Amino acid sequence: MRPALEFNRRIPDPLEKATAEHILEIRQWTEKLFSVKVSRSPSFRFTPGQWVRLGISSGSGLPGSVIWRPYSMVSADYDDYLEFFSILVPGGAFSSRLAASHVGDTLFVEKQPYGYLTAARFTGGRHLWLLASGTGVAPYLSILRDPDVWQRYEERILAYSVSYAREIAYRDALAALATDELLGPDRPPLRFVPIVTREAVPGTLHARLPTLIADGSLERAAGLAFTPEDSRILICGNPTMLDDVRDALVARGLRSDRSAIPGHFASENYW
Repeated sequence: MRPALEFNRRIPDPLEKATAEHILEIRQWTEKLFSVKVSRSPSFRFTPGQWVRLGISSGSGLPGSVIWRPYSMVSADYDDYLEFFSILVPGGAFSSRLAASHVGDTLFVEKQPYGYLTAARFTGGRHLWLLASGTGVAPYLSILRDPDVWQRYEERILAYSVSYAREIAYRDALAALATDELLGPDRPPLRFVPIVTREAVPGTLHARLPTLIADGSLERAAGLAFTPEDSRILICGNPTMLDDVRDALVARGLRSDRSAIPGHFASENYW
């Protein structure tokens, strides 16, 4: 028989670990892709590349009934708002409600960020490669607005893979990096390699990231080679993409970065 005290133990309320924020702006990129800006608690801190759990009311009418999902921050760590990049999943309990939200609606943001997909995790290296598919580009938009990244690395390369050209989001934000004074003067521009897999588009590569790594096409397009000495690589996307890209990099003589054994690439998987 359990002690009587155990029956009186208070069940923690998950909303105590979150702040109630308000949607400031919704931007529709395609019929499925959209971004959401929300207010930011002054006490919320994160490292570019990290993610946080977002909560939205389930609509059940029950007190405290909230659906939670992980999202990477798109915004810079010094912005006074938080921004997230989402895809509408057909029948998705969270994304369908988020896509139907309006400016002023409440979105819960957990107070604690998570994740280690950060540029600061690496030792050594001169070239920072950011490999993304779909909404996996989100943390890189935050990382690329971090002045430390532009001071530490001599070159920054973003390879951004989508199914169709219209899905390449944040072109304006990427272009604005060239004139962002916070990132410092006299620096090489971002090397941007757009990839479109389901249609042939001039000026883009036309194959999956693992194939482009294996046959050298990605390196030729970027004008830089993968080397253990120079390359430090972050990978973000769907689980299949992550597995295949990691295998392709290992085949090129690169190894995963671990806490006890420094390496050349790292990935985040919160699916």
